Amino acid sequence: MTTYLLAGGGTAGHVNPLLAVADTIMNRDPEAKVIVLGTREGLEARLVPARGYELVFVPRLPFPRRPNRQALSFLPRLNRAVGDLAALIRSRQVDVVVGFGGYVSTPAYFAARRAGVPIVIHEANFRAGLANRLGAWFTRHVGVVFPGTRIRHPHVVGMPLRPEIADLDRVQARPDALAFFGLDADRPTLLVTGGSLGARRLNSTIAASAAALIGVGWQVLHITGEKSEVTDPGLPHYRLISYCDRMDLALSAADFAVSRAGAGTVCELSALGIPAVYVPYPVGNGEQRFNAADVVRAGGGILVDDADFLPAWVQGELVPVLTDRERVRRMGVAAASAGGRDGSERMTDFIHAALA
Repeated sequence: MTTYLLAGGGTAGHVNPLLAVADTIMNRDPEAKVIVLGTREGLEARLVPARGYELVFVPRLPFPRRPNRQALSFLPRLNRAVGDLAALIRSRQVDVVVGFGGYVSTPAYFAARRAGVPIVIHEANFRAGLANRLGAWFTRHVGVVFPGTRIRHPHVVGMPLRPEIADLDRVQARPDALAFFGLDADRPTLLVTGGSLGARRLNSTIAASAAALIGVGWQVLHITGEKSEVTDPGLPHYRLISYCDRMDLALSAADFAVSRAGAGTVCELSALGIPAVYVPYPVGNGEQRFNAADVVRAGGGILVDDADFLPAWVQGELVPVLTDRERVRRMGVAAASAGGRDGSERMTDFIHAALA
C-alpha cells in the first residue's frame, strides 16, 4: 500500500488541484492511503473532509515580510512544525510528499527532506509562489501548468481538474443546470464569478450593468462570493447567489463568462471551451494576468484591468461581443484549443515516476 501526503490549502487554487490528484490516485489504486495537510482557516477545513480524506492540521505559518515580533518567532514555530510533520511521515510510513503551494507546503517540504522521502511539487500559477520556489531546491520533480513558469526543474503537466469538471458533458448537463438555477432555456447565459471571497469591482460593475446585459437577450448567473456587499437589482433573467457548490452545473449553463484570472478558473473555462472576459486580481505579484495570457493570445479570452472594468467598458466592449453570436462561438473554439482535461492523470503519472 502506498501512502501519499498531499500538502496545500488556503484557497481553492491550492485545494482543488490537490483534491483532483487525490481522486485520481484513489481511482487508480483503491488500496492507497491519502493524507492531506491543511490549516483550520482555509477552504480545505471544509472541502477535504467532505471529500472523504483524512485532514491533518498544521499551524498557519506565513513568511514574515518585515522584522517584528512575528518574525522572531517564525523560525522556532517552523522548526516545531517540521519536527511534528517529520514524525508523522515516519510513523505513518509516508512514501511521497506532494505539495501544491501555500503556507502548509513549506514545513511539509522541510519535513520530507528531513525524513528522506521523495518530494513532488505542483505549481498552478504562471508566477510560482514562494513556498514552491523554495521546495524546488529539494527535488527535481516539479510539475507546472504553464510552459513559461520560472522555477527550478519545471515539467509541464497541466492543471489537475476535478472529475466533475474534467469529465463534464456540458451539452448533456445543460438542461439540468438551467433547471437547478432557475434559468431560461431560450436565453444564453453569462456566468459571472470572482471566486469564493468575491471581487468588489467585478461584482459592482456587473450589478450596475444588469439591465444592459439583459436588454441584449442574455441572462446573468452572478456568483458574488460569500463576503460581497452587492445587492440584487431584482431584474428578471438576473440570478444572484452568494456561493455555488455545484460549479459543474454553473459551467454547464454558461455560454460566456466574466471572471478573475486565477489559474484554476482559467484552466477550467478553457478546458470546457467557455470564452471569457478576465479581470485579473489587482493585488499581489500580478500572476493572474499571466495565467490568462495563453487563452487570450489564442483568441478565447479578453483581458481587462480591474480599474478599467466599469459599466462604460461593459456597455462599449462586452455588450458588442455578446451580441455577435458568431464571435462568441469562435472564441469558445479558441478557448478549447488552449485548454486540456488530462492534468490530473498527467500529474499522477508524474508522482508515480518520482516514486519509481
